[in-house]
Amino acid sequence: MVTTVLACGTCGQVQEAPSRMRPGTLIECCRCGAVITHFKRSSPGVTAALSLAALILYVPANLYPILRMTQYGVESQSTVWDGVVLLARANQWLVAIVVFLASIVIPLLKLAGLFFLTLTARLESRRWMRARTRLYKFIDVIGPWAMLDVFLLAILVALVKLGQVATVLPGPGLVAFTCVVVLTILASATFDPHLIWRRAESCA
Repeated sequence: MVTTVLACGTCGQVQEAPSRMRPGTLIECCRCGAVITHFKRSSPGVTAALSLAALILYVPANLYPILRMTQYGVESQSTVWDGVVLLARANQWLVAIVVFLASIVIPLLKLAGLFFLTLTARLESRRWMRARTRLYKFIDVIGPWAMLDVFLLAILVALVKLGQVATVLPGPGLVAFTCVVVLTILASATFDPHLIWRRAESCA
C-alpha cells in the first residue's frame, strides 16, 4: 500500500496514512482526532458537467435582465452589468468594483478553473500537476468572494421590500442566475483535489 506523510493542522502531529482511500473516507489525527484529509465521493465527470452547465447559463444570467420594475408608469429593466454602471455613475467606484469582481469576474474564473481541473483529472493527465494544485488553491481562496448567493439573496429581498412602492417582477435572467448559483455550489462541493495527483500515485 502506498502511504504518505500528513501533518495535522490542529496539533501538528505527523503521521503516515494511505495515499488512496475509498471515497467518503476521513483520516483523523491519532492525537487530537481532528480531520486531516477527506476523500470526497466525487467523479470528475459530475463536476465537469456541473461547471460546464453553469458556464453555459452564465451567459444568459448576465445578458438578460434580472429585475423589471414599474414605478409611476415608468418601466425599467436591470442586469448585473447595469447595476455596476449605475454605481460607477454615482461615483461609488469601490462598491462598483466589488460588485463587478464578486458577481461577474470571480464566478467566471472559478467555473472555468473547475472545468479545467476536472477535464484534466478525467483524462488522468500528468502535466502541470503543481500548477493545477496552485490553481485549485487559488480557486479555494477566491471562492468566498464569488458572492453569487449573496447577490441572489439581495435580489429576492428587493422583490419583497420594493413591492409596496413599485411593481417589481423577476426578469428572464433571474432563473439562469439562480441555476448558476446552485450549479456553482454543487460543482465546488463535488470536486476532490486528490484527483489531480491520482495518475502520479498509480505510477509510483
